[in-house]
Amino acid sequence: MENTKNPLGSEPIPKLMLKFSVPSIIAMIVGALYNIVDQLFIGQAVGTLGNAATNIAFPLSTSCIALALLFGIGGASCFNLSMGRGEKEKSPFFIANAAIMLFSSGVVLFIITQLFLTQILKACGSPADVLPYAHTYVRITSFGFPFLILSTGGGHLIRADGSPKIAMICNILGAVINVILDAVFIFGFNMGMAGAAYATIIGQIASAIVVVMYMKNYKTVPLLAKHFKLKLHYIKEITSIGMASGINQVAMMIVQIILNNSLRYYGGLSIYGESIPIACAGITMKVSQLFFSVVIGLSQGSQPIESFNYGAKKYDRVKETYILANKAGAVISIIAFVLFQLFPRQIISLFGSGSEEYYQFAVEFFRIFLFFICINFIQPITSTFFTSIGKPIKGIFLSLTRQIIYLLPLIIILPLFFGIDGIIFAGPAADLIAAITCLITISIEFKNMKQLELVEEHQNIHL
Repeated sequence: MENTKNPLGSEPIPKLMLKFSVPSIIAMIVGALYNIVDQLFIGQAVGTLGNAATNIAFPLSTSCIALALLFGIGGASCFNLSMGRGEKEKSPFFIANAAIMLFSSGVVLFIITQLFLTQILKACGSPADVLPYAHTYVRITSFGFPFLILSTGGGHLIRADGSPKIAMICNILGAVINVILDAVFIFGFNMGMAGAAYATIIGQIASAIVVVMYMKNYKTVPLLAKHFKLKLHYIKEITSIGMASGINQVAMMIVQIILNNSLRYYGGLSIYGESIPIACAGITMKVSQLFFSVVIGLSQGSQPIESFNYGAKKYDRVKETYILANKAGAVISIIAFVLFQLFPRQIISLFGSGSEEYYQFAVEFFRIFLFFICINFIQPITSTFFTSIGKPIKGIFLSLTRQIIYLLPLIIILPLFFGIDGIIFAGPAADLIAAITCLITISIEFKNMKQLELVEEHQNIHL
């Protein structure tokens, strides 16, 4: 009876997708704008070395998102699966334990960063001339790690409660504060890298406060003090489900570090030098992050619908949700492809000016590295799908395909034969192979789901 009352199990899928995906997309875009806005202002005020510094710092931002998705999506998926099975007593423990882990992991990451900052930045591929800028930026932004992780992961917990608009407002508030203060601190007070960093953490704190306030009035189930006591078996379940999404971000971080170091090495052997390739790659990654924010927003919007209906054994609704998410992803991807191929120089120019060598490399890297952006919607949507239906191993595998299994080896191997051009071509090659892998895996899963449907029908007939 509980399943039929819940709108996730009864309302039309397109309506639910709009309800959950649009706010999620907006929230993800706004979240991505934190880094992009910082880079826009820094590029205009500081220049190429400032742009390179934000790219060196980017793996640390990615590690924050990894923790946010690990506990946020893990907690939300466990909660929705549990509610789909009618387990109202058990469900709130997933939300509360996830919230505690979000903030605690941020504190741990902050301490590690403060203790080993220089070593971390050098490991991330920082050239000597970029290191002071990166040091200034990360020393300050690391104070915001607990709040960034809580606000980003907390958005998933809020959406799981059927309040995607609140999750969206949470992210928008922080981003608006960040944009305003970036302009004030960087151009008004001439604070450079430090100004961008302070603006960022103030915005993150504001977003985190919204999450905390919402948790006090959770709608679906009341969150009591007892729910916030950490219990190992709940944390293990959360992490096992959220692992796919978290590992995907960890994979991105590892690739970013290897990419930065490869660009520094092979850039030093080319006409471009060490800093230009890192700065250009940073801009490309930030812009592509904006695209992936939309696609990931789609996958996150579909997550509670897929989780609940799979738990309720409504497999036709699960498949319908997945297919609709991919149709929307295809439209977005084609638009991105057209923009990225036709207007690369115009997009790059938004992040400040540079030498002719700078623009030459930037345009080439942008066009080629993002060539298969038109099919890049398949992998995030498919890996999240498997996480949503409680099959984290498959989700983890698919999360690893594009970044670790395919892209990372190509970044290492291809430059040995083609120099810095090998790094550029590694991107589209990995994108194509990852998409094919996902299509094969999902086709097998749909066949399995068809068998489950037949079993369910057979049981209903005999009842």
